[in-house]
Amino acid sequence: MTGRPPILFPLFAGLETLPGIGEKTAQAFAQQGIARPRDMAFTLPYAGVDRRLRHSIREVVAPATVTVEVLVGAHIPARRKGGPARVMVQDAATELQLVFFHARPEALAKQLPTGQRRVVSGKLEIFDGIAQIVHPDHILRPEEAASLPAFEPVYPAGAGLTQRLIARAVEGTLARAPDLGEWIDPALKAREGWPDWRAALEAAHRPGGMADLAPIAPARARLAYDEFFAHQLTLALARATLRRGKGRASCGTGELVGRVLAALPYAPTGAQARAMAEIAADMAAETRMNRLLQGDVGAGKTLVALAALLTAVEAGGQGAMMAPTEILARQHFDNLAPLAAAAGVRLEILTGRDKGAERAAKLADLAAGRIAVLVGTHALFQKEVDFADLRLVVVDEQHRFGVAQRMELAAKGAAPDVLVMTATPIPRSLALAQHGDMDVSVLDEKPPGRKPVATALVSLTRLPEVVAHLARAVADGRQAYWVCPLVEESELVDLTAAEDRFAALRATLGEGVVGLVHGRMTGAEKDAAMADFIAGRSRVLVATTVIEVGVNVPNATIMVIERAETFGLAQLHQLRGRVGRGAAQSTCLMLYQAPLGDTGERRLKILRDTEDGFRIAEEDLAMRGAGDVIGTAQSGLPRFRIGDLEHQAGLMAVAQTDARKLLADDPALQGPRGQAARVLLWLMEQDRAIRLISVG
Repeated sequence: MTGRPPILFPLFAGLETLPGIGEKTAQAFAQQGIARPRDMAFTLPYAGVDRRLRHSIREVVAPATVTVEVLVGAHIPARRKGGPARVMVQDAATELQLVFFHARPEALAKQLPTGQRRVVSGKLEIFDGIAQIVHPDHILRPEEAASLPAFEPVYPAGAGLTQRLIARAVEGTLARAPDLGEWIDPALKAREGWPDWRAALEAAHRPGGMADLAPIAPARARLAYDEFFAHQLTLALARATLRRGKGRASCGTGELVGRVLAALPYAPTGAQARAMAEIAADMAAETRMNRLLQGDVGAGKTLVALAALLTAVEAGGQGAMMAPTEILARQHFDNLAPLAAAAGVRLEILTGRDKGAERAAKLADLAAGRIAVLVGTHALFQKEVDFADLRLVVVDEQHRFGVAQRMELAAKGAAPDVLVMTATPIPRSLALAQHGDMDVSVLDEKPPGRKPVATALVSLTRLPEVVAHLARAVADGRQAYWVCPLVEESELVDLTAAEDRFAALRATLGEGVVGLVHGRMTGAEKDAAMADFIAGRSRVLVATTVIEVGVNVPNATIMVIERAETFGLAQLHQLRGRVGRGAAQSTCLMLYQAPLGDTGERRLKILRDTEDGFRIAEEDLAMRGAGDVIGTAQSGLPRFRIGDLEHQAGLMAVAQTDARKLLADDPALQGPRGQAARVLLWLMEQDRAIRLISVG
C-alpha cells in the first residue's frame, strides 16, 4: 500500500466540502486545530444540554436550561434604542417573558406571532421575581420540535464558531464516515462491549445523556483505544525494526560481575537481581536489546548498569555509558571506578574537555580495544570516536533522548544493545506512551542502609530558625544544599534570588563556607563550585535547580528548598533525593510562603507523607495532567484527541499487549486484521509507522 487508502479520502478532504462551511468558517475551524473532516470526527463534545420537552418551566429550578411549548402573547417593544424588547408567553402552567436585545420588531413579530404556539428552549432565569429566557437558543414551530435532540451535545468552540455551525459540520462528517474493517482483537471487543468504528463515532457525537460523555462510555472508550492502539502499533513496529536489525548475542561468563558483587559490602536487592537477570537474558539473545531501567532516586541503578557493561566485556566486547552533562559523566566515572578496579577492567572517561595528545591516545586505545568501558557525554558519538567492538550503550536520563536518537545511536557500532536509565519515576501509563517501543525493568526497592529523609514543611516566617539550625549543622561538620526558588522564567531574577541568599548566608555563616551555582555560570565555573562542595571545601551550596539531576555528595545531609510551593512534585522529589545518600540521618526542609493554596498544600503534604517516587508520580499526573508531567514539548509524548492518559491508563497497557501480539502473529500486516490496522495507521496519521511497514 503506497498511499492513503481511497476509503479514507472523504475524511481527508478540505473542510469546505462539508455543508455550510465557506472559506471564513474553515479558517475559524483551523484556529481550533480542525482542518479536515477527520479532525472534526475526532473532536468530541465535552458537555451536553438537556433539551427534553417539559410540561412547564415549573418542572425545573432556575437557573437551568428548559424546553417548553408556549402560547405567544403581547410584544412589549424596547423603551430605548438597544434596550430589551419583551415577548409575553404562557406555558401549560405559568407565564414567562422572552427577552431580546437589539432586536428588530418586525423580525420578532415574524418569529413569534401573537396567538400562535411555539416551542422555545433556552436558559431560564428569575430576574426581579419574573421568570425569563434571554435570547432563547431555539424557537421552533411545534411540528419542527422533533428535530431538537433531547440531549444536545456541546463542543469546544473558538472565535467565529457557534454550536449550530459545529453541529452541521459534525453531521456532514458523520454522513461521509466510511465503514472500516475491524482492527481490534475480536475477543477484546466482545469482552468490552465496544461498537464498530463507525457506530462508535456516531454514538460519541450523539450522546443520549451525561453518562455517554464519560471516558468509560463504550463508544468513547473504543475511540480512545483506537488512538492508543495506533500509537502502540507504531512503537511496536519501531521495536520490531530495531530487533530485525541484526543483534549480536553477548553471553556473559559471570566472572567480572561476580568479582564486583564479591567486593560489595551488601547483597543486591531483589529488584536489582531481577533487573540484572532480565538484562543479561536480553543481551544473550540474537535480537537487539532496547530496555528502559526505571528506578527511583537511590534505588541502585548504577550497579545494574555496571553489571550490564561488564557482561558486554565478558562477551569480548566494549561498553559505553552516556550522560547528559559533564558533571554527571564525571560522577558516573567516579562511582564506577572502584567497582571497575575490583573487576580488573579498564574504565576511561571522554568529554569535550579532552584535547590534543591525551585525547588522541584515548581514541587510539579505544579503537584498539584496550579500553573496556568508556563513560562520557554525547561526545562519545562524534565521528572520530571509533570502538573496536561496541556491544552495549547505557544512556542516562532518557527524557533528553527520544526514539529518533535511540535509532541514531544504534547506527554506531555493530548494532549495540541499548539500555536507558531514568531516575524519574513515570506513571505506568506515561511510561507506556513514551517508551512503548522498549521493554521495562523497574527498581522499586531501596538498597539496605539508606535511611528515609525526614521531611518538614516550614513557613518562611521561621527563616531565622532555619539559618540557626544550619549554622549548628555546619559547625558539626555536615553539609547542606540551599535551593533557591525559580522565579517566573527569567534567569536574571533567579540569579538575583540566588545571589541575595548567597550573600545573606555568607554574612551569617562566614566567608568560604558558602558556595554558589546558577544557570548563568560557564560549565567550568559550575564544575569548580561543585568540586569545592564535593570535596567539602564549601559546606553550604546555594543553587538554582541546576543540581537537580544525579549529583552525589554523601556528606550532604540537609536540603533546604526555598519557596517549595513554586516547584513541581517530581522536581521536589528529585531535589530531596540529593540527600540521604550517606549513613547519617538526613533532613529536607521545605520553606513555603503562607498562605498556601490548595494545590500547593496538597503537593507538599504528599511529599511529607511518602518517599515512594512512583506514588508521587501518579499523584503528579492526577494533579497536573500528562502533558505537564513530562513537559509535552520535549517529551515526544503524542497528543491524543480523544484518549486521556490520566483516566484511561489501563487501555494503554492493553493496547501495547495487543499491538505486539498482532505484529507477532502477522509481522507484515497482510491478514484481514493487519490490513484494517494499516487503514487505522493512515487514519491516525502515524507516518513513521507507515514508513516502517513500507520499508519492512
